This record gives sequence, structure tokens and C-alpha cells, in this order.
Amino acid sequence: MKKSFPVVLLLALFVFVNCSKSTSTDTDNSGSTDPNQTVNKIPNLQGTGDSANDFLANTNFDKLLIEIGYVTGFKPDETAIDDFVEFIKETTFKETVEIQYLELSSSGKESLSINEVDEIIQEERTAYNTDDTLALFIYFSDAPSDEDEPEEDLVTLGAAFRNTSLVLYESTIRDLAGKSFLISTGTVETATLHHELGHLLGLVNIGTTMVNPHEGTFTDDDDQEQPSQHCNQDGCLMRAELEFGAAMNKAITAKNGQVPELDVECLRDLKANGGR
Repeated sequence: MKKSFPVVLLLALFVFVNCSKSTSTDTDNSGSTDPNQTVNKIPNLQGTGDSANDFLANTNFDKLLIEIGYVTGFKPDETAIDDFVEFIKETTFKETVEIQYLELSSSGKESLSINEVDEIIQEERTAYNTDDTLALFIYFSDAPSDEDEPEEDLVTLGAAFRNTSLVLYESTIRDLAGKSFLISTGTVETATLHHELGHLLGLVNIGTTMVNPHEGTFTDDDDQEQPSQHCNQDGCLMRAELEFGAAMNKAITAKNGQVPELDVECLRDLKANGGR
């Protein structure tokens, strides 16, 4: 019999200072090492939150292409992807959203650093911005994050980095869902996808200006209080941690089985930056 699994799940955000990795084999300004490659990758290698308005409004792009790269055997739940598209249409003005899948081989690693994830995505990704289409790449990994601390019940579900990239640690998500009767794999995938997209939309204070202050804080290793870039409102999707235990069970039940939603402050911010 499955039991409650009161683990704290980290929803991560990583900001890359450099827009791309420089190599001696680059032949042009496209970021490609293939001399026959004409795709300009640079617009998709910017900082987290830099494309917030491009996601939210239709000024520069009126279509969204989502490329889902998944390791064989770790394809995401179809319902979670459907819910993700609906969430996009509810928060942005993108009406045309296309999904394409890309099956990938395993990295063969026991865990992955965010830099290793970035390298995999830059190697495998095929979808990039075109004249009227903004491209988003989501990597579903078969290896967990190297930041996990299982002895402390701390595991990372996903991360947003650069301006159009997400990673979901699918093996971790499935392991969690398999240990609890309170949640399903699809529910955790949905919550993680929504949260990490929120960062690409500029929440909290990383590209979408806050109308009213609602950013949380954390204490660093020097006991100094620092901004967390996550919401401080109870129950908000954009809080830094989600606890899938008894408390989460009540939250899901109260919302008819739905994942946490954006609070009024986050919704206000998105609207002010061109969203619905």
C-alpha cells in the first residue's frame, strides 16, 4: 500500500550569466558549429525572464512552438501537457500552440548538473525562434539533479534557465508519485511545468516587474537575508517549495484535484507585462 510521502520538493531557477558557450569551432554569429546551419540560436540563449513579454504578448511572436525532448521511457503524461497548453492560453495571448516530441538517448549519468543539462539541450534542441513563432524547449530527464539531498528529503523537480528552456527531472517525479497515494505523476508534472514556466514569464521579479511587492526571501550561508525570486503569498504556485504530503492533499481536494494556482499578485504582474 502506498503511503504519504511528506518530502519538500524544490522548484529551481538558474540564471546563466553568459548567453552561450564559446567554442573555437563556431563559424558565424548563429551559435552553430555547422557551417551549413542557418538557424540563429542566440535569441534562445538569453537570460531567464528576458523573453517574458514575448511569451505573454503577441507583439513579436503570435505563435508558440513547444519542443519536448524526452529520454526513451520518460515521455511526460499527455494530460499534463494538455493542461500546460491550457495554462499558457489562460495566462498569455498565445492562441496557436504547437507541440512536437523528440525522443532522446540517455545521458548515462547518475545525476546531472544544470550545466550538463544545458549542454544536452544545446546539442539536442532543434526548435528555435522564427519570424512569427517563439520556441520553447523542455527536457524530460532520466537522471535526477545533482543538487538533491535525499537524506534531507530534498529533491528537485525542475528548473527554468535561459529564456526559453526548462528541465523536468522525470525520474524524480515518477519516484515521488510512486511513493504516495496522494498524488499522481501527471499532477506533479503539471505543477512543475506551470511553476517553471512562471519564471520564464518573468515571475517573481526576474523580467516582469512586480506591481506590488510580494517576493520572498531566504537566508544565505552568511546569515544574510536575500531575495528569493519566488512569491511569498500562501498557496501560490510560485512559492519556492511545494510539500506533497497531508497539507498538499488538502489543497488538492479543495481545488477539485487541481495543482496550485497563481495568486492575485502574480496574475497582476503578468497582465501588466502584456499577459491576460
